[in-house]
Amino acid sequence: MKSNYEPLGKHIQLVDYRNSEEVTSTVLGISIDKEFMPSVANVIGTDLSRYKLISKGLFACNPMHVGRDERLPIALYEKDSPAIVSPAYFMFEIIDRDVLNEEYLMMWLRRPEFDRECWFMTDGSVRGGISWDDLCRIKLPVSSYARQCEIVGSYRAITDRIALKRAENDNLVELCKTEFMRTFATHPEYRDEQSDWFSQPLGKSLSRVAMGPFGSNIKTDCFVDRGVPVLNGDNISGYLLSERSFRYVEEEKANQLKNSIAFSGDIVITHRGTLGQVALVPDKTKFDRYVISQSQFLLTCDQRALLPEYVLFYFHTDAGRRKLLANDNTTGVPSIAKPTSYIKALHIPIPPIELQQNWAVLVSATLAAVADNNLEIEKLTGFAQTLLSGLSR
Repeated sequence: MKSNYEPLGKHIQLVDYRNSEEVTSTVLGISIDKEFMPSVANVIGTDLSRYKLISKGLFACNPMHVGRDERLPIALYEKDSPAIVSPAYFMFEIIDRDVLNEEYLMMWLRRPEFDRECWFMTDGSVRGGISWDDLCRIKLPVSSYARQCEIVGSYRAITDRIALKRAENDNLVELCKTEFMRTFATHPEYRDEQSDWFSQPLGKSLSRVAMGPFGSNIKTDCFVDRGVPVLNGDNISGYLLSERSFRYVEEEKANQLKNSIAFSGDIVITHRGTLGQVALVPDKTKFDRYVISQSQFLLTCDQRALLPEYVLFYFHTDAGRRKLLANDNTTGVPSIAKPTSYIKALHIPIPPIELQQNWAVLVSATLAAVADNNLEIEKLTGFAQTLLSGLSR
């Protein structure tokens, strides 16, 4: 280990500020992506004065469940207004900010190697946690403060660019949503289920509906370092397919699963677990095909009658989501019962193809810009990970 590595405990100390004066009722949790997020805990009737009060420049971490998630949820609070976190969280600060830069420390805490070290320190149980003493024993490189600031500046330039591209994508998608509502929702036929727009079941306008393979068809030993990517829930979390966190199968295995292959222009929908995530496979992608997973199904539109862009934005409207999830099997794991037969029989408003095509002139160009931004985001994310990995050298 290099000589400039020092125990984390030399540079941080626990703090315990309580919300005793009920300064705020904003309760936050920490995601496994190491970001603060609104808490999902039910705090109705809870005494929030017991919660820990966090302010700008402080760190918090959830020491439980490291064994389950194989990550330590830990984050730096950067907002000017305070919030509160669970009393069970560790909350700490840097002892001397002229020696250790807080953003540099957060970069170190984001490294996959840090999470692996935390995981090794747990007792191996599903709810395995990490102690404060364990955290303090972890070592990190403490270079000169000036060097830390240089590294932080490079990392921030990348993450700021990622944030800019994500905000740009949000604006572009909002434009498409606005045009969708203006073009279609203003028509009386759109809401009148007795109109011609509802006369045919969705299946009449689809050339293919396919389920993902059974889990037994893709076992753990099927995965390889490179090949045909297999989609997971993270890939279907936005309007367009996200090119990240892939696992791969060999070409031969993908050929065996040809009925579960998605191509550009296909719509992929989750039907189990996290329900109703809908994404379009764009024209500009890293790969020419994708294997959908067991919890997904896909639609291929007959573009003589129905455009995939229309299906995408319809199922992202409130009315579309209600239609899609109306067949939710509420017992056990959330799932859409018999998704392929259900989706084929579903009646949604299908406007005349000419109207769809006129709307798609704008939307297709806008989604192409979103796809370009997504590819840049993936590249930038790779650069950021490389920079984080380089901290240990």
